[in-house]
Amino acid sequence: MAKPTTRGRGSATPARRTMTAAARAAAKRAERSPATAVAERTERGPAVKAPPAGRTVVIEPPDGWDDPPEPSPEDFAEDTPQETDVRHSRRGVWAALLSVLLVASLVAVAVLATHYRDGARADQARAEALAAARKAAPVVLSYDYRHLDRDFAAARAHITGKFRDEYQKTTQTVVGPTAKKYDGVVKATVAAPTDGGVPAASVVSASADGAVVLLFVNQVTTSTQVTGSRMDLNRVRMTMTRTSEGWKVSAVDAL
Repeated sequence: MAKPTTRGRGSATPARRTMTAAARAAAKRAERSPATAVAERTERGPAVKAPPAGRTVVIEPPDGWDDPPEPSPEDFAEDTPQETDVRHSRRGVWAALLSVLLVASLVAVAVLATHYRDGARADQARAEALAAARKAAPVVLSYDYRHLDRDFAAARAHITGKFRDEYQKTTQTVVGPTAKKYDGVVKATVAAPTDGGVPAASVVSASADGAVVLLFVNQVTTSTQVTGSRMDLNRVRMTMTRTSEGWKVSAVDAL
């Protein structure tokens, strides 16, 4: 006779053990009282329901908040052709005005630069013409009957222009013959202070290429027509001209 098989507690199958654990858990839940369930829910806190999907959450703004102004349709409106033309016209006017101001500024700068350059050249001309006149006056206004040709040639070296021709003609026809006839000697010097100061000469007017110089000239004359010597105090105006060879006398006037 076959022996009955006895299965111990630990030999139950896994499926049976699972069912047994589930039954025990259900029995425990059934044994809990309603008060115990309420207490457990209280400890966990009230349930928070999530807002339904797709709904907008409204947040109240804080105190003092000012909503920004809503844009008006004009803000997005495009410029009309007339407004575009006006804007282009204004730009053209401003561009023309700036061009005029720029040209005026350049012209003013050029004029000032020209005046400065001319002024600097005039100052230089005054100094050079004055020095040349002081040097030329004693030579041009002096002569000695004993060596007239040499004296007249030296004078012509300081003279230019038409005055050179006039001087040569006058010395050959008038001054030379008279000096030879009366043994004439004329010695000219630019007047200067007795203490040896600067000779008495000054510039009346000057430009870059010309100047007028006023000189006080002393002329001592001896001849057979004069007893002893005679001194003449003369004021002489010399016109000086710049040439390729330096400053030369272009006119002499006795005042």
